[in-house]
Amino acid sequence: MSEITTGRPKFELPADLTLTFEDSRTGDPVKDAVLADSAEGVRATDAAIAGTDPKGEGIAYYNTGKALEATLSWVAQWKKADATITGVARYYDRKVTLTSKTSAILTFCGDESKGFSRDKKTKKIDKTPVTKNSYVSYNTRLDKNADGVWQTSQIISVRGAARCQP
Repeated sequence: MSEITTGRPKFELPADLTLTFEDSRTGDPVKDAVLADSAEGVRATDAAIAGTDPKGEGIAYYNTGKALEATLSWVAQWKKADATITGVARYYDRKVTLTSKTSAILTFCGDESKGFSRDKKTKKIDKTPVTKNSYVSYNTRLDKNADGVWQTSQIISVRGAARCQP
């Protein structure tokens, strides 16, 4: 279950999906809040894809602007394909740069080499081979809203990025 504080949406990931977020503590409470809310945003997206947050409440809570549009489009593609996600995804090399009191840049890598899509009807898992494209670089902007939530407002992802290769 995701870490929940008062007023935040509650959602769970299915038992067959594990997300690991490294570098979660910097010692700076503001940077740590950025990292925590970003991680919850990723969990919210995967919960919507997996169907454990069918209304996508977490997506709108942790995303805004262009990132919200992109995330809703991403979830819609999974639904259209009648697919879900399973396996393990690891997020690492997470670095926060505060650009103001209410804005931050967060870069990180994603290892999707053990994460797969699964057909919702047949339950068949599409075990794709590990390639350079199993690793994704993310460059995100987060803005702190009036409720104190660090929402992802912009996201650029590059599949196969050299900086994220093992």
